[in-house]
Amino acid sequence: MNEQTQVNMQAVEKHVDALRRGFAAWPSLAYGMPPALGDRRWTDHLILSTWHMAGTGDTPDNGLEYKIGRSGGGFDVLDFNYLPHDQWLAADTAVNLAIPLNRRGVDRAIAIGVPFYGGGMSYGSISEQVMLARAMAARAWNTFTCTGEGGYPDSLVPYKEHIITQVATGMFGVREETIQYAPIVEFKYAQGAKPGLGGHLLGDKTTTAVAKMRESVPWVSLFSPFPFHSV
Repeated sequence: MNEQTQVNMQAVEKHVDALRRGFAAWPSLAYGMPPALGDRRWTDHLILSTWHMAGTGDTPDNGLEYKIGRSGGGFDVLDFNYLPHDQWLAADTAVNLAIPLNRRGVDRAIAIGVPFYGGGMSYGSISEQVMLARAMAARAWNTFTCTGEGGYPDSLVPYKEHIITQVATGMFGVREETIQYAPIVEFKYAQGAKPGLGGHLLGDKTTTAVAKMRESVPWVSLFSPFPFHSV
């Protein structure tokens, strides 16, 4: 192992250890929550409880409010009413929610079983495990989920018939084979809600795995330009 490799490994260990210790300690600090963390929708409680749930798979049991924040809800308070499992088939036969997505003249028929699909969430902004869970849900619902602009992890390939691959302004992880996998390719033409530098992935989230997928440098912040200069 050469000296540079050792330095890189130490940097990874340092960042991972600091992040884990910080998020684990904050909820139990004597003076309460960090004063500058969160807002009315994404409160300090929601941020810390999301970290807890991502790390453990369980909802928090330490009093953190992990559902709607302090804004009174909104989309977060919506829920689904399910029929008993033995009535699902009859309900599917009676009510058809499928929507064809093709325009006329397209050879390959594409349809979704429900009138929604998962929008783009990028590798790095979310973990590979979350992307995989979204792909599993998309297949179960006979719909699609979008990779976002962070690339297409290999673990998604078994679900490729339900994956939309995104080509965005940063061109992160765009490869010929992943475009060929996808029944739908999404072009994010401009990041209109992100003026100036555009999208921003923090350096602490650009781990070695994320940087490899995005073909960038580990632990260095990444920016997706506002305009799509290539088009």
